[in-house]
Amino acid sequence: MTSKLGKLLTEQRNPESMKLDSSSIREILETINREDHIIAGRVAEQMDDITKATELVDHAFQHDGRLIYVGAGTSGRLGVLDASEIPPTFNASPERVQGFIAGGDTALRTAVEGAEDFPDDGRKLIDDLQITENDVVMGIATSGVTPYVLGALEHGRELRAATVFFTCADRKHIDIDVDVLISVPVGPEVITGSTRMKSGTATKLVLNMITTTAMVKRGKVYENLMVDLKATNIKLEDRARRIVSTITSCSYEEATDLLVKSDNYVKVALVMHKSHASADESRLYLDRFDGNVRQAVDELEKTQTPGK
Repeated sequence: MTSKLGKLLTEQRNPESMKLDSSSIREILETINREDHIIAGRVAEQMDDITKATELVDHAFQHDGRLIYVGAGTSGRLGVLDASEIPPTFNASPERVQGFIAGGDTALRTAVEGAEDFPDDGRKLIDDLQITENDVVMGIATSGVTPYVLGALEHGRELRAATVFFTCADRKHIDIDVDVLISVPVGPEVITGSTRMKSGTATKLVLNMITTTAMVKRGKVYENLMVDLKATNIKLEDRARRIVSTITSCSYEEATDLLVKSDNYVKVALVMHKSHASADESRLYLDRFDGNVRQAVDELEKTQTPGK
């Protein structure tokens, strides 16, 4: 009797690291680094599917929906990590992107053996979250076979949520009905089966791409600066002044004055400066365009152009 799991791409031996245990420290590091060079190229090959997944997330956010990551082990931890970084980076609600790992929060620090083996636990999670058709459920399973993740995805689809599956297995071995399948086959790990390595790096790259792009499209960034910032302490006040000064080319002192008038809200200060509108009018247009600075400024400039 042969093992089905032994046939998984993530379980194969890497011929480039067969002599790992007899290598010097420098040689081991160079082997890991050479294998890591493969990852970005493999991710780039899946750009069409990553784009489709991001469009689903953007659509969900436009309709007050959520992105729900579901994973186990390293995959689960990376989903939780990405979700936890969204509120401080983009001033977004912690409800907007959420990460869940088989075994619960305990499994973030200590492996909970066997927690990933029960698809019904994944289904229960989806019920507990009261998933709707406005949400996106994204399963993360680098091996492609994690029962907890597959159960969550299947139930999410039954509830008409958009579904995305990320894996490092070859797509021809994946048999699950989802809206978007992102398969990034990075090849065998340097240490056989250790998906915290190349597979983990590929996972982090893709999750970063999806959530960062979705937040940019929600107006959380102007040019390439994080502008959805309310200055509530000394550090943030200084950062806010520097952002306003950089974007508007005004002096640090002028930026300070704009922020005082805008109640220390960077977006309002930017719209005020660029459109010569009042703070109240700037807030009104930001609300109208869901916080998008560029759209608010463009529309205000139209209303202030003679003959319009």
